[in-house]
Amino acid sequence: MREQLPAMSASMRQKRVLVVDDDRLNRKLLHGMLANLGHDVVQAESGQEALDLLNESIDLVMLDVMMPRMDGLACCRAIRADKRFAELPVIIVTTLSSREDRLKAVEAGANDFIAKPIDLMEVRVRTASLLKMKESRDAVRRYQDDLEEMVRVRTQALELALDNLREQRKSTVTAYQDAIHCLCSAAEFKDEETAQHIIRIGKMCSLLGSRLGLSRDEAELLLHAAPMHDVGKIGVPDAILLKPGKLTAEEWPIMQRHASIGARILGQSASELLQAGAIIALSHHEKWDGSGYPGGLSGTGIPLYGRICAVADVFDALTSRRPYKEPFSVDSSLDIMRKGRASHFDPEILDLFFANLDDILAIKDAFRDEPLPA
Repeated sequence: MREQLPAMSASMRQKRVLVVDDDRLNRKLLHGMLANLGHDVVQAESGQEALDLLNESIDLVMLDVMMPRMDGLACCRAIRADKRFAELPVIIVTTLSSREDRLKAVEAGANDFIAKPIDLMEVRVRTASLLKMKESRDAVRRYQDDLEEMVRVRTQALELALDNLREQRKSTVTAYQDAIHCLCSAAEFKDEETAQHIIRIGKMCSLLGSRLGLSRDEAELLLHAAPMHDVGKIGVPDAILLKPGKLTAEEWPIMQRHASIGARILGQSASELLQAGAIIALSHHEKWDGSGYPGGLSGTGIPLYGRICAVADVFDALTSRRPYKEPFSVDSSLDIMRKGRASHFDPEILDLFFANLDDILAIKDAFRDEPLPA
């Protein structure tokens, strides 16, 4: 039976409770109660034996306080000292009932108390509550682990693609830049309505950089680096990325991770182009007033490339169709952007954007979205 446990879900499998008491009769009593409640019981007659038996299959620990050599409070502190068991539910079973004794138990890391003589109903209620809490925490942890594994696998695939591209592109700079453009399209490819988005962003950013006074080489760098701003979307689940409605409070932080994921992917390369792409990926959602993400940077503390990309990206997003919205008109989009001056956007760059609006709109018109073939 035990060999089948790994195939069962955490909520289906029998819960394992470690009972620690130097008194054999007390252990036997608790064993009977817990077994009657459907739990698998492991017994230890000392604190040290409990620590020796403790592993990640244990769901709950029930500790007697008065034990020789290592008492229950010392054992509880030792459990909490191991980061694997920092949140493992621990119930103190004791005859001690003073406020001072309970405070000491809480300071040692105990979650709850059961007074002796032991009552079956109290055991049932308190264990059920803590086991439910642990089950919920475990579910969240599994979800996080699954998400991290998915990101890891997708990141490895993207890194492999980058490695292959680096080995294959030996002929010309143009071939290298075309390959990077294809890589950027992998993230945008999920939404057929934004296939031209990365091209427009690169050209708008290059235009703004040039008009801002950047050198020809820097403007060229922006042209090819800015399209990588959302490459981290490859690590965002499709259910969130393509959700037609508003994201929930739980989904929004997952969506926000695309900035850090993109920076981590691109930042591993020594290439000047990919390094610039990493800076833009990480900073294009920062805001002038510090309310953006992921770093909460503000003002000129935000890298210049990120500030430039923020203006171009928001304008293009407002005027483009997305899974969750229809495109805004150009006039409505410009009104929204004006309201973001010196709060969302660098005021100098936004003013430059409006001063060159005809050229921006020409780029938008030249690279309109076209649905991908079925």
